[in-house]
Amino acid sequence: MNRSSSTGWGRVGLVLGAVLAATTWCVPAGAAVPGDADAVARPGAAPTCPVVYFDLGETLVHTADDGGIGYQAGAASYLGALRRRHISIGLITNVPPSWGATDAERAARLRKEVDAAWTGSVPFAWRDFGDRILTPRTDAERKPAPALWERAKAGSGGCRLVYQAETAEEVKVAASLGYVPYQVEQAHRPAFLPVGLVELLGRRSR
Repeated sequence: MNRSSSTGWGRVGLVLGAVLAATTWCVPAGAAVPGDADAVARPGAAPTCPVVYFDLGETLVHTADDGGIGYQAGAASYLGALRRRHISIGLITNVPPSWGATDAERAARLRKEVDAAWTGSVPFAWRDFGDRILTPRTDAERKPAPALWERAKAGSGGCRLVYQAETAEEVKVAASLGYVPYQVEQAHRPAFLPVGLVELLGRRSR
């Protein structure tokens, strides 16, 4: 990592540390927002800022030993909290390039594969992601290569971008490209980036 990206990572770490210490900003993942209980996201519309991208496997969903797939602990309520606040979300995830010629085709195959093995009582919230599901067109684009993050950034309209994943290497690559990084499921801090902080980042996106 070059000096500029390392410095950026340090600034992000300071911001995250300060906000995570301020418990009044650490909104619980399932907390409701007054007056918006029936609000829904509008996938397909221009994204609102910020845009929160996720890895999929072992970040939002967990694959059990028997092959069944369900939500990772806390993920469904966290996605619901983002939805209620009209925060745009997306996926940056590796799938075989042979699954389709376009992101839409590969996303459709991904949905089919996940839904076929789904064992959770609540279906996965595909609708919330709209067309913001980015997958590799070639093996060379597979993460941790930067291509998928670069493509997401090019389509962001200048919004601040967040990336959340369980893999430290992916989080570091995203940080080097200007994303606000967050490694999920770490001890002694929230499982996901607190929604209050995500909203604050949105106010600083422009």
